[in-house]
Amino acid sequence: MIITKDFDLNKPFEYTEEDIAMLKALKDRPVVPDEENPELTDEELREMVEDRRIRLALQRKQVVSVRLSNRALEKAKSFGKGYTSVLSQILERVLTDTSILKQLV
Repeated sequence: MIITKDFDLNKPFEYTEEDIAMLKALKDRPVVPDEENPELTDEELREMVEDRRIRLALQRKQVVSVRLSNRALEKAKSFGKGYTSVLSQILERVLTDTSILKQLV
């Protein structure tokens, strides 16, 4: 069952009595897997959880101390809030692109 509803974004949203009745009816409706969305096995669920754990661990940033020249620091700060993220992206690109790295070393 597909349910659609138009919203006026200029007005605060409020559930109608009809909306509440529909949501209560859906709460008791059983979930039935189909060919496009089969039920996951325990092994598949474990793999998904492990993949997410690894992905989050790779995204986690580490705190380090780096000495920068005043000129480099002022230029970085000129990017505004989030300048440390910009510095991180610059470092990643330079360290990944060996042609740039060879020019610096």
